[in-house]
Amino acid sequence: MITTIIAFIIVFGIIVISHEFGHYYAAKKSGILVREFSVGMGPKLFYFIRNHTTFTLRLLPLGGYVRMAGDADDDEEIKPGTPVSLKVNDDNLVTSINTSNKNSLFQGIPVTVVKTDLEKDLFLEGYENGDESELKRYAVAHDATIVESDGTEVQIAPVDVQFQSASLPHRMITNVAGVFNNFILTILVFTILSFMQGGVANNSNRVNVAPTDSVARDAGIKNGDKILSVNGVDTPNWNDLATNIQNKAGKKVNLEVQSGQKTKKVSLTPKTVKSGDKKVGVIGITEHLDTSFKAKILGGFTQTYNLSARLLSALWSMITGHFSLNDLGGPVAIFATTSQATRGGIAGVMYFLAFLSLNLAIINLIPIPGLDGGKLLLNIIEAIRRKPVSERTETVLTLIGFVFLVVLMVLVTWNDISRYFLH
Repeated sequence: MITTIIAFIIVFGIIVISHEFGHYYAAKKSGILVREFSVGMGPKLFYFIRNHTTFTLRLLPLGGYVRMAGDADDDEEIKPGTPVSLKVNDDNLVTSINTSNKNSLFQGIPVTVVKTDLEKDLFLEGYENGDESELKRYAVAHDATIVESDGTEVQIAPVDVQFQSASLPHRMITNVAGVFNNFILTILVFTILSFMQGGVANNSNRVNVAPTDSVARDAGIKNGDKILSVNGVDTPNWNDLATNIQNKAGKKVNLEVQSGQKTKKVSLTPKTVKSGDKKVGVIGITEHLDTSFKAKILGGFTQTYNLSARLLSALWSMITGHFSLNDLGGPVAIFATTSQATRGGIAGVMYFLAFLSLNLAIINLIPIPGLDGGKLLLNIIEAIRRKPVSERTETVLTLIGFVFLVVLMVLVTWNDISRYFLH
């Protein structure tokens, strides 16, 4: 259990950091202020500030985010009547505004806020030391910080560094940069795995046979043989072969096998093995590996392409066919799958990391408001209309998407708990 928890945190952490760093890097290059880069959700554990960005580690290792200036999730309004403390430099410019009572080390001028503008005119008006006989106005520095209610210090967000101030191409790149990074991470991990395993599977029908406990070996199939068909159904690649074998659990099948230059008929009965909540057939074979240096170098790209094709095919089947919550998995399913992956050692965990990273990339490209694909769709609509959708429309669409995702996550999580723990 401890190993699974550690592996879960590491895998999830690498994927989240990679995804969010893509958004962060693209935003910085586009002149957009990233106010906060958070790893984890919930209460903060600690933070530090570097290059105008607050990097935060939070308690729950389930996700993360980058908070860009002026983005829909960014809100820094200081309401009238709020007591704050101000730090002022030698030029009488406010360099920091403390709105929290958690930062006891903050020493500044006590002010009761009447009015603020931290985006355009950059000022704060209020009563100093509770003296309501004199309303004072303080100029705020462009790079001033604000200590929020939870004690986290972030930079204010003047309009010139806000997300909407960037050009449309820069905003589009920023929106998809996280997905791009997940693809890069997947390719990198699969490339490393290709060298670790001594070769790469190329989705052919050529197979290797397990040395022990193999129905295929017992039936006379050898390493390097090709399985051309299963019960008369052609199997030109590994995906078709695996699907046809898995669907025949406990049932006798007839295989057409090419061994060298000869072709022969082989009959066998796949063993029944439980995989999750399903029963599948196995005959003790694995994909044949191409051990050439070229295959290893290109392995990250070929495996990412092949896995992407399978995931997109499965996604399309869900859309056009019979949809089931069992086809989806939330944090509980990911944790359960992590447990299975750890049994395969480092290679198993790395494959799971690549698989999960690619899943996140593809799911995030779905044009649902709230996901990166939804944001990109709004960018495309803006390019066609030559003006952005109204702020109200974007807010409503984002809210609808958020509610949909939350409801779906609750249903998926409950379904996962039922599948893995209640049965």
